[in-house]
Amino acid sequence: MAMKNCFQVCTSGRGGVVQCSQPLKIHLPTSCKGIFNIANKDLLSLSSSSLRLKPRSQKARFVCKAREALNEVQAVTDSSWDNLVISSENPALVEFWAPWCGPCRMIAPVIDELAKEYAGKISCFKVNTDECPNIANKYGIRSIPTVLFFKKGEKKESVIGAVPKTTLSSTIEKYIDA
Repeated sequence: MAMKNCFQVCTSGRGGVVQCSQPLKIHLPTSCKGIFNIANKDLLSLSSSSLRLKPRSQKARFVCKAREALNEVQAVTDSSWDNLVISSENPALVEFWAPWCGPCRMIAPVIDELAKEYAGKISCFKVNTDECPNIANKYGIRSIPTVLFFKKGEKKESVIGAVPKTTLSSTIEKYIDA
């Protein structure tokens, strides 16, 4: 999700409210309608989950959609692997899958749930082994689904097969900072 779509503006009778799950520095315009571009006027630092604003021209409600971007499992390709997975500041969970794989389709909703539950603590990615065989070969992926865990760019652990959510959760807990 592009940062320009982070905030949605709605009119409200009670003054502006900014809700955001992550501390961000953004530019907010003084009056808006609909979804707007972030690169406007006064720089504002959001460090709490809710901040009241007094807009000049209209009363508005701003709702942050940035958390949705964190909740999603992002597809990774050969060209984006280093930037997304290896350079990730958070521990990374990477699912290796293929569209024809039945067990991969079974585990996909579990990975989606984990991405939502651990949003901001881990980054979740998926690699289609049919489209990106080089990554799969590099990490010795012989069967799918396989889930690899990375921390600071280094492979830490792998889980092979359509395992229960609890198995993946306990593995995630080993690598997130308390």
